[in-house]
This record gives sequence, C-alpha cells and structure tokens, in this order.
Amino acid sequence: MTSADNNQRGFRDGLESSRGDPRILAVINAILSTLFAWLAVFASDIVGIASLTATNVIVVAIGVFLLTHVMTRSS
Repeated sequence: MTSADNNQRGFRDGLESSRGDPRILAVINAILSTLFAWLAVFASDIVGIASLTATNVIVVAIGVFLLTHVMTRSS
C-alpha cells in the first residue's frame, strides 16, 4: 500500500468514528429546518394551500426539526 492509501483510510476511519458536537448539529439542524420550512410555506402560499406567515413557518420548522432529530438519532 502506498502512503496516500494509508492516509485516505485513516481519514475515512476518522470521519466514520466522529460523532461531532451535538450543539453544532442542533444549530445546523435548526437553520436548515427553518430554511426548508420557509421554502415549503412559500410554495404552499403560491399554490394557495396556506398563507406565508411567521406562525406557519415556525410550526413547520419545529416539525421538520423534530422529525430530522428523531430520524438521525443513533440507537
């Protein structure tokens, strides 16, 4: 094996074993959930399903945040 192969294997092992900081993961999840919620509510407002209000965005963002938290939680 070459040195590059060893470095690549070591890097992959490090990434797979890293759990990351849960606070950073929660913040990133909250930001992405809010952006996705805004996009979903904006699209539903264009179609006429729901109006684009802060309350609707917050409710959808909380739902998406909780769903992604539960789905990505390790057993």
